[in-house]
Amino acid sequence: MTTLAAILLACALAVSLALRPWRMLQGGGTLPALTTPFLAFLVLLPWLWAWPVGISLPVPLQWSGAALAVLMLGWPLAVPLLALAGTSTMLTVGASFQDAMSVAAWSGVAPATAVLTLGQVVRRAFGMHPLAYLAGRAYATPLVALFGCALIATAVRDGFAGVDPSAAIVAAFLMALGEAAWTGAVACLLVAWRPQWLATWSDERYLRVHRPAGRA
Repeated sequence: MTTLAAILLACALAVSLALRPWRMLQGGGTLPALTTPFLAFLVLLPWLWAWPVGISLPVPLQWSGAALAVLMLGWPLAVPLLALAGTSTMLTVGASFQDAMSVAAWSGVAPATAVLTLGQVVRRAFGMHPLAYLAGRAYATPLVALFGCALIATAVRDGFAGVDPSAAIVAAFLMALGEAAWTGAVACLLVAWRPQWLATWSDERYLRVHRPAGRA
């Protein structure tokens, strides 16, 4: 489990850093649009991930945030942020290095990569349509990615000791369903009011319109 998580994290970070994601935060004298969501994730994710890790639960449940991070920041910028959030659990709740890597890999990098991959599939299948983005990339894709990664993580780490496997699967699905609904709702609000905070959205591509520069 630890070796697989370490390999996954190392490969994702290598690819991400090779793409130089910090360029998305360079505005050439102006404040880039993604600076605000980046700082928000930087503050909220470590706190969010500390809560389930620090509580003994019969079924280990972890709210991810990876899907929304990919939609708002793009995969290259989201990956190091998710890795940092996982590492922060060693300080916030005293998690071991192995547990921190596991959280970063299976609650962060793996679902983020799955969201990216499945999002491209949705885009190729349905084209640049707003409904395809909101219902597909912002809801269905996170649901499948989060649920699938939860099942894979369960299989890799010897299952849920002392818990009925069917109950564990239902719990993982409900967590994925809730986060997918939340992700889709936030994406809908951002498309309407703060499209510049979505690295994966473009009015020009999806709506075929040019939004006025002064529009929030």
